[in-house]
Amino acid sequence: MSHKSNMGSLKRKEAPGGSSAPKSTKPTTDARPTKRPKASGDSKDKNATKKESKPAAAPVSALIKEEEPLFPRGGASILTPLEQKQIQIQARKDVLFEEASGKKKGGDKEGKKKKRKSKNKEEDTKPVKDEDAVKIESLNFKRLVKGSLVLGTVSAINALDLAIALPNNLTGHVPITAISETLTQKLEDSANKEDAEESDDDDENDIDLQSMFRLGQYVRAYVVSTMDESALGKPKRHIELSLIPAHANSGMAEQDVVENSTLMASVVSVEDHGFVMDVGISDSKIKGFLPRKQLDKSIPEEGVQPGCVLLCVATGKAANGKVVQLSTLDERLGSTKHHPSEATTIDSYLPGTAADILVSEVTQHGIIGKLMGSLDVTADLVHSGAGPEGVDIEDKYKVGSRLKVRIICTFPAAKNPKLGVSVLSHVLSLKPKMAIKDGQEQSPVDILRHSTTIEKCTVQRIEPEIGLYVDVGVEGVPGFVHISRVKDGKVDSLFETSGPYKIGSVHPGRVIGYNSFDGMYLLSMEKTVLEQPFLRIEDIPVGAVVPGVVEKLVVNEAGLGGLIVKISEGISGLVPEMHLADVHLQHPEKKFREGMKVKTRILSTNPARHQVRLTLKKTLVNSDALPVKSYDELAVGLQAYGTIINILEKGAIVQFYGRLRGFLPVSEMSEAYIHDPKEHFRVGQTVSVYILSFDPEEKRMIVSCKDPSSFGLEKQLALKKLQIGDLVSAKVTQKTEDDIFVELVEGPLKAILPVLQLTDKSVSKTQSALKKIHVNQTLTDLVIIDKNEGRRSITLSHKPSLVQASKEGKLLSTVDKARVGDEVPGFIRSTTATAAFVQFAGKLTALLPKSKIPKEDQDKPGFGFHKTQSVLVKIVNVDRDLNRLVVAIPSAVQEETKKPAPPVENAVNSLDESVTSIEDLTIGKITKARVKSAKETQINVDIADNIQGRIDVSQIFDKWEDIKDPKKPLKFFKTNDIIQVRVLGIHHARNHMYLPISHRSTHSVLELTAKPSDLKEDAPAQELSYDKLEVGSTYTAFVNNVAQTHVWVNLSPNVRGRISAIELSDDLSKLQDIFKSFPVGSALKVRVLAVDAEKKRLDLSARTPGAENQMTWAKIKQGMVLPGKVTKITDRQVFVKLSDTVAGPVALCDLSDDYDEANPLKYSKHDIVRVALVDVDKSNKRLRLSMRPSRVLSSTMPVTDKEITKNTKLEVGEIVRGFVRNVADKGLFVTLGGDVVALVQIRNLSDSYLKDWKEHFQVDQVVKGRIISISEGRFEMNLKQSVLDKDYVPLLTMADLKEGQIVTGKVRKVEEFGAFIDIDGSANLSGLCHRSEMADRAIKDAKTLYNEGDLVKARVLKVDVKAKRINLGLKPSYFKDDDEMDVDNDDAGAALESDDDSDADSDDEMGDAGGVIINTGSNSAAQDDSDDDEDDEDVEMTEVQEGIKGLETGGFDWNASSLDVDDKTPADAAEAPNKKKRREPQVQVDKTAQLDVNGPQSVDDYERLLMGQPNSSQLWIAYMAFKMQVSDLSSAREVAKRAVKTINMKEETDKLNVWIAYLNLEVAYGTEETVEEVFKDACTYNDDQEVHERLASIYIQSGKLKEAETLFEKIIKKYGSKSVQVWINYAHFLHAKANQPERARALLHRANQSLGSAKEISLALIPKFSALEFRSPNGDKELGRTLFTQLLEAYPKKFDLWNQFMDLEVSGSGDSVDKAQVRDLFDRGSKAKGLSPKQAEKWFRRWAQWEEKEGDKKSRERVSAKALEWAKQRKGGTDQEE
Repeated sequence: MSHKSNMGSLKRKEAPGGSSAPKSTKPTTDARPTKRPKASGDSKDKNATKKESKPAAAPVSALIKEEEPLFPRGGASILTPLEQKQIQIQARKDVLFEEASGKKKGGDKEGKKKKRKSKNKEEDTKPVKDEDAVKIESLNFKRLVKGSLVLGTVSAINALDLAIALPNNLTGHVPITAISETLTQKLEDSANKEDAEESDDDDENDIDLQSMFRLGQYVRAYVVSTMDESALGKPKRHIELSLIPAHANSGMAEQDVVENSTLMASVVSVEDHGFVMDVGISDSKIKGFLPRKQLDKSIPEEGVQPGCVLLCVATGKAANGKVVQLSTLDERLGSTKHHPSEATTIDSYLPGTAADILVSEVTQHGIIGKLMGSLDVTADLVHSGAGPEGVDIEDKYKVGSRLKVRIICTFPAAKNPKLGVSVLSHVLSLKPKMAIKDGQEQSPVDILRHSTTIEKCTVQRIEPEIGLYVDVGVEGVPGFVHISRVKDGKVDSLFETSGPYKIGSVHPGRVIGYNSFDGMYLLSMEKTVLEQPFLRIEDIPVGAVVPGVVEKLVVNEAGLGGLIVKISEGISGLVPEMHLADVHLQHPEKKFREGMKVKTRILSTNPARHQVRLTLKKTLVNSDALPVKSYDELAVGLQAYGTIINILEKGAIVQFYGRLRGFLPVSEMSEAYIHDPKEHFRVGQTVSVYILSFDPEEKRMIVSCKDPSSFGLEKQLALKKLQIGDLVSAKVTQKTEDDIFVELVEGPLKAILPVLQLTDKSVSKTQSALKKIHVNQTLTDLVIIDKNEGRRSITLSHKPSLVQASKEGKLLSTVDKARVGDEVPGFIRSTTATAAFVQFAGKLTALLPKSKIPKEDQDKPGFGFHKTQSVLVKIVNVDRDLNRLVVAIPSAVQEETKKPAPPVENAVNSLDESVTSIEDLTIGKITKARVKSAKETQINVDIADNIQGRIDVSQIFDKWEDIKDPKKPLKFFKTNDIIQVRVLGIHHARNHMYLPISHRSTHSVLELTAKPSDLKEDAPAQELSYDKLEVGSTYTAFVNNVAQTHVWVNLSPNVRGRISAIELSDDLSKLQDIFKSFPVGSALKVRVLAVDAEKKRLDLSARTPGAENQMTWAKIKQGMVLPGKVTKITDRQVFVKLSDTVAGPVALCDLSDDYDEANPLKYSKHDIVRVALVDVDKSNKRLRLSMRPSRVLSSTMPVTDKEITKNTKLEVGEIVRGFVRNVADKGLFVTLGGDVVALVQIRNLSDSYLKDWKEHFQVDQVVKGRIISISEGRFEMNLKQSVLDKDYVPLLTMADLKEGQIVTGKVRKVEEFGAFIDIDGSANLSGLCHRSEMADRAIKDAKTLYNEGDLVKARVLKVDVKAKRINLGLKPSYFKDDDEMDVDNDDAGAALESDDDSDADSDDEMGDAGGVIINTGSNSAAQDDSDDDEDDEDVEMTEVQEGIKGLETGGFDWNASSLDVDDKTPADAAEAPNKKKRREPQVQVDKTAQLDVNGPQSVDDYERLLMGQPNSSQLWIAYMAFKMQVSDLSSAREVAKRAVKTINMKEETDKLNVWIAYLNLEVAYGTEETVEEVFKDACTYNDDQEVHERLASIYIQSGKLKEAETLFEKIIKKYGSKSVQVWINYAHFLHAKANQPERARALLHRANQSLGSAKEISLALIPKFSALEFRSPNGDKELGRTLFTQLLEAYPKKFDLWNQFMDLEVSGSGDSVDKAQVRDLFDRGSKAKGLSPKQAEKWFRRWAQWEEKEGDKKSRERVSAKALEWAKQRKGGTDQEE
């Protein structure tokens, strides 16, 4: 017997009990050695019988008919006894026939069979075992079909899917969208970015599969699909699974859920006592509940969150049968004692369920048994224990005995229903299999990891055609070697007592996988696998040097983008382009070829993405230095090789191995000064660097190219001796704009003196000082302000203030030296909106708050400071623990320092003489206080000038009656009032409670009380606390915080409670605006509903006790009007919560008295509404609520749609409205109210015929109808207008139509011979218009004129009542007397406009359409039907407005108006709009002679002209436009194709014109695919760049800006390095069309990089970009001026630039011209260098002309004076030269 499976993670070979997928197993022959000998001869005969019967077995169908149940109810056969008998007789005949014909071979077998028959006569009467016999089949890939159910264990948890280990080494995958419906809904909500509903659990939206599932967890999965993508002999099989309960529990009905049956259940919600579960039983509303006590300890409770799924066992059902109790306890779920003994059908037995079976047969290959007496179950070689555990199952399990098993799979494709079971101990207990090592249990994958090589694998058992079971040295876990894995090459069979792999032989093996469900290691003994360096990416060590073979060259737009290198069987890596060599290769494709052997080094691996990055750089590959891969391997000073992957302005990013990266600062790139790193380094360059510093937590690393060893011992000692604050002298070695590089005189050390550290003065003074410094100059009095020994850097300052402080020893460098009150010098480091930061030596920084800056400077930008400005500050606060300083400008604190500081301890101006200090205020002391201010929730008081206190609003009133104004209880307290108070403690500002008096400090605020009861001397200390509160007790509370759903109140400073919005008041009007009705500080009389002293939770109510605030099902009654809170809103109803236990929906018919106003979406979540209880069903806990104003406000309010209940008496003939509840096949179901539903049959839907009637109705649509039948509570309605409306006009019938009558209609169908038209307003009448009646000219094919769905106007030509035929005509001549028609030409019909004459000439474009096209507005019916249909292009042609020439790009017009414009006289043009064109049909005559006058008028005309002018692009384009007049797109395309083939190749311009016209045609009427096809051809036959630019223009003219932008990006990538104009065009598009000026400006930088910075490029590029800033509506003139000014500075002698600049400045009109700027430009231009006399004369003349127009007399005189002055200077200069 051959069993196929899918085994092995490396090549996915077969499992035990199956054969290899890629290798075909040879059929068994008698010549091969037999399997292990049996104890008795009977068993041999039995096997022989099996073998003989096997060829006679008919093929088993792999499909199950839909009408046949998979598992018949009760296990009964689906065949009748008669059918079974017939089958047995037929089977017996088949066997006898085969014997007679000699099909059965082997005389010995036949003899044995005869002997067996003679021994047992009973067997003679039994049919020979055939295909109906039960076969022991292992689960394999082929037997897994859609709908299979299988038990598995979670083997891997990824971010977006789960890997499930299945029986027989199969592995399936569950995508995150197939886990549960709840989880899928969360994903959809997240994807749609909908506003998340407010929830107390903020973590509900976080989906973490790691927290929801555990490795080894057992689940039942449903097979969704199997895909076999095998290629080249390597199987690639994918099994997709689903854990959704509705799938995983498929096949179970409600009655099948019995005690001890297993269910896959998903968590719907988490409750206090357990979890509400969804079990997904089809056609049932049964739910599951998992109590917390039934949750197994191995399952973390925090992981059981909505969306996760669990395999549960049913422990019972609730009384109503709608809730099933579940459990996951190990002693219940994992025990085989608990099997569903009460099951009435076999559908209760699904994978995962324990079962008690009767053993019916035991063979060496497995066990066969019966379940419930009829259902066959099988345990295969693996799961019977015979294979992996080596159990002699024939001795252990006896036929007739009972056996506890667990079901593991179903076989839907089997001919007879059967189940797969397992007797393995770990499957029975539903626990992961554990191995024993050193006497302790460990996971098998921890003992032998993947790819581990085992030197000794001892063969324990052999399955000749399957494989070897071996001992791998791990107790309790066997290994399995498939026959295809035994050795390289093919092995036909294995033998127990002979051959190299006999029992007891020892071989080396390698672990290639572990199946957690089967509990077996999967091994390979193949030599190639044993020698293979890596089996998985996870095994590859980063930094290892490995040989490889070039597998593929990766080519991209830039050339060779990298190499794919094979480093092991099945593992390839990428060598990026930058890692091909140490140097940049100009032609790398010449160096590398496929099949070439290379030596590589592993840069990084990413197993999750199956990625390996390699390098071929010799520097890295041949380096002996240890590769650094993580921060753990780093050490300061360590040398390492890295690759530069990015160069920044301040340094470079260096990539090492793995994901390790470091930053190389500019200062550490070289000993010499580097201005621009890009000039010295390139991306991809390998550099040798030294680790300067690193921080693993921050993941930061600084590296240097400078060799620490070159920094000798002498320099190191010298650097160590130098201290911050030391004064040194130095010699200048280099000078730049920002820094001065010096060498210390005292030692061989280099240092940096920043330019801004030269002086204490302004920036300009500092720059002046810089100019006086020269190289080799020695500077003295330099102070060291920073030193970094790690980077070997020294920073100096020459600021006199810092130098003087250093001399005096006052230079601040550490916090320890700071003293409050000291005035110290520093400099500004940076400023923010609220503070400035002052820096001292040693990078010590202090905060300078805005309040500590003089008031006159506080509003200045940057507080009047500039960076590094010297400042003198005063230290006002020092925090040495946090290393923080706060400073102030001395002048800002001068006034404060003058005031004498009040004593800290002594009370100042105390109201009570007994209070001399704060220490006198002990708890319970009664004293006096002065009201300082009265806030909403407290009174601030002063006991003394320096002792403050507060009185919480809850500590003022003893009882409710004392509060005069509940909304503002404290408004009667006035400032400076003297009141008696009692000390409670110290106020805690963070949590607003009070602490013991021991927590007081100088600035403490006292917590006080002013309650009259507390002010008595003998009053006991009564402090309210949560444990003193009792349910039902009442208190006075004060609002502390208000939210939409709750109000927080204080009962005392330490006791806070919450009032639900619905419990705030009996008056619902107050709940409409909670913030207004219950402001902060207002008083409420509350009652305790619930209290939890431990968690300090307090629920209160402000409703009166008689209002019965906690509504229960026992208290509610029909007719009650109650307040409720909206909790959920859908399109169909509003859910209202009346209390914690009572809630119900308000349906559409109960939302309003007028159904037209019933809209659930006008309500918001948490709204408080008033609802009426219309109907109450306490038994089923169902409510019908109503928000109708006539119900909840006043019964006298007007009602448009009356309320209908089950008690409402409706009468036949009554007209009512309702909402469509369901659109079914037999009609509509309409909800009239509550559960009252009426049926509308299809025949009663409409007076007219509705072809697709379902499209006219949708759920929740309001419909109006008449009751036509009432029978036993069932209502039937009629929606026909003729039934509802007394004034109804009946539909047209055949008898109503008269010859000559004008009708409108819709084209239903078009054939070549004519069109069928449905007549509007008729009783389903349809007529035929023959093609001869469509136009005044001959029409060969009606399909060229009309499309299905066209609206037309027609004349009735003939009505044949008997034959029921109507003939219609569409000729335009039929409508010449109709005043509404506009006839265009001889052959065409006229377009009929609806209420709009603006498109009077739009009929021009319909030239040869024929008939009458009805245009009902801007969007015709044809457009509604199919916006993207090419056949409906004629509809779009009706949109062209008068005066627009269609698409002008490309030099032609689809409306042929260009021809009319040329030929039309001015008189004709003037007359055209004022009269309507009428043309009579004329006799056809030869008009050839008039072609030159009137132009071509027909196809023949164009063809004749083209014969004479085949190269005329103008004629071809006009011909295309002529075709488009009748929307004949296909013909227009044919003309275009003919044109491009016909025009001579030498006529490049004409050919290009036609191609552009062709592109215009496709852009306007074609699809993206047709445009792309034509575009490619156009590029092939024309100038490529020209076609690209023309297409971009077409897109812009057509309004397709997105396509234009995409094309522009392609253009600049392709031609950006060659053409300046493409950049200018793209910039103009972004400026003027796309309204994205910032992107346009960024193009200039990109253009410079691409084109280079040559003079010609700059002169061509910058003026155009500047012009865009002036002329674009989104331009910035200042930016344009800046660009031009920079260009003029670079090229001052290019005087034509001055003229261009001036043209831009004077362009525009009125106020848009800045005259001051113009004059300034004229003045600057007159002073330009190299200005010749001739240029000067033109310039001054232009200036004078401009002043004549825009200036006055003085300005003109100024120009003359300037000109004379220039002439004198010019003459003077010439004289001096002479």
